[in-house]
Amino acid sequence: MYIKVIGSAAGGGLPQWNCRYEFSRRARDGDVNSRTQASIAVSANATDWVIVNASPDLRQQVLTNPELWPRDGEALRTTPISCVVLTGAEVDQIAGLLTLRERQAFSLYATRQTLDILASNPIFNVLAPDVVKRSCLALDTPVELLGPDGTASGIVCEAFSVVGKCPLFQETSSASADDAEEGTTIGLRLSKAETAIHYVPGCAEVDQRLLDNIRGTNCLLFDGTIFTDDELLVAGVGSKTGRRMGHQPISGHDGSMTALQSAKASRRIFTHINNTNPILDSQSSARRLVAEAGWEVAWDGMEIEL
Repeated sequence: MYIKVIGSAAGGGLPQWNCRYEFSRRARDGDVNSRTQASIAVSANATDWVIVNASPDLRQQVLTNPELWPRDGEALRTTPISCVVLTGAEVDQIAGLLTLRERQAFSLYATRQTLDILASNPIFNVLAPDVVKRSCLALDTPVELLGPDGTASGIVCEAFSVVGKCPLFQETSSASADDAEEGTTIGLRLSKAETAIHYVPGCAEVDQRLLDNIRGTNCLLFDGTIFTDDELLVAGVGSKTGRRMGHQPISGHDGSMTALQSAKASRRIFTHINNTNPILDSQSSARRLVAEAGWEVAWDGMEIEL
């Protein structure tokens, strides 16, 4: 299996377009690496690719990664992207679908909740149903992902529900993770034969069900949005805690790093990193803490071969 991190930031990316907080300023100055919004590309053969989450930065991500370019010798308009899989319906996960218009065939996989949100907004009709087939992912059910012509991708996908919340644009003032319907936020097990990665870019709480789902994975790519729960408040750039946004903080006795301490995973990588998170700085004490605990920090262009 071949995995490429084509985006490693949380919503807004790094630098965020309207932000002058420390890490956005440093990214503009070239002092920390810039990042696009979270997405990965997965392939069984390094030729045909499955994209997980269509971020608003998808056009830039395609242009930056030659693996995703149209191939010489094929039709004048074509793509090696055979499938797109969505882990939710946040703007950060679906806006890039609009980049994939132009009557280009690919297969789209998502849960019923996410497909219903797409169906309710007519702008997504630019992905004509006779060109882009939408397939419902049933939870806890392995399915081999198929390209638009029915060709097997070689990647088996199993979706599982994680604690999360409804998309931001559907929130009410009282919305919380406890209100989210099962399947609103999902993680994915993507496998080829006995090799598997687990991709969980958004998670409000590590519970026993999640620990059971990821047990023995070759690689865990997990929600690293915030380091501390009150991070945005302390930085002065937001009014919500991390948990209120549907993200468990990395640090602390009740953080994800502690909760996942016993998880059996060959590699552990934080992704979906917010532009306030101190692990963006490779010299920070926060980065040292996650490294000492056996975690890596994803970056745009990171390649993983299993």
